[in-house]
Amino acid sequence: MVTYNNACSVPSSFWLVGIPGLESLHLWLSIPFGSMYLVAVVGNVTILAMVKMERSLHQPMYFFLCMLAIIDLVLSTSTMPKLLAIFWFGACNIGVAACLTQMFFIHCFATVESGIFLAMAFDRYVAICDPLRHTLMLTHAVVGRLGLAALLRGVLYIGPLPLMIYLRLPLYRTQIIAHSYCEHMAVVTLACGDTRVNNFYGMGIGFLVLILDSLAITASYVMIFRAVMGLATPEARRKTLGTCGSHICAILIFYIPIAVSSLTHRFGHHVAPRIHILLANFYLLIPPILNPVVYAVRTKQIRERLLHILKAGAQPR
Repeated sequence: MVTYNNACSVPSSFWLVGIPGLESLHLWLSIPFGSMYLVAVVGNVTILAMVKMERSLHQPMYFFLCMLAIIDLVLSTSTMPKLLAIFWFGACNIGVAACLTQMFFIHCFATVESGIFLAMAFDRYVAICDPLRHTLMLTHAVVGRLGLAALLRGVLYIGPLPLMIYLRLPLYRTQIIAHSYCEHMAVVTLACGDTRVNNFYGMGIGFLVLILDSLAITASYVMIFRAVMGLATPEARRKTLGTCGSHICAILIFYIPIAVSSLTHRFGHHVAPRIHILLANFYLLIPPILNPVVYAVRTKQIRERLLHILKAGAQPR
């Protein structure tokens, strides 16, 4: 670290605390966090394998599900190996470049995931409100372009965050980040100098992604429910809504933890720091764990294929 005055310095690395206030329990905390990470990896890899092997799942909805699985693997892998290294080995040191890279991957792929949920809502809208055109509109090429658009949006929105920190905020009061990973605001609050641009940009991106995407998804489901209510029989309505159940559950699993974590961070000034950090980790772990479970339970083809593989593996050779 190069010191320029008594208060501010240029760090060569940062120091991640892990879970503040629970340092003595880090080894024990590694058990649930390591288990959750293992479940997330196994679950999402299983979903990718199921969709690849089962030709009946080669449909837009399940291609989007594969995109979600890849995103969830990236999100959990961006944070959990480093967190487990902190828990097990006390490897708290992280280089500035590595910190900014981790920040980019976390926020970028959270943004991409929101975009994929929006694309899935569009898929459900077309499938229910204009079913005759569904296969014409949602071709494999269109699905690929929607996924690419979500990725490019994430890169364009989040790319400036680490760049602005690197270019505008070279000086820091301390190297110690009271967090388990390089979250944007956790780093910015340590910086010397004017951080208003970084704060406003971060809040603006949060508004664009969470608020506008959730409003667009809500609007699509309002139209879907109106179309469903126009169906002739309760059985037809129930069956049609059942095709949206997995998507609705996945949306709630994604947005609720983020909303709770964000509100606690912004307004929960009396909440203990360890609660903030635990919530911030859970919102990166809960969707990767629960998304495969939700789709495996609610999707007959995935469930049957998985049971077939498990039964085949259990048979004596």
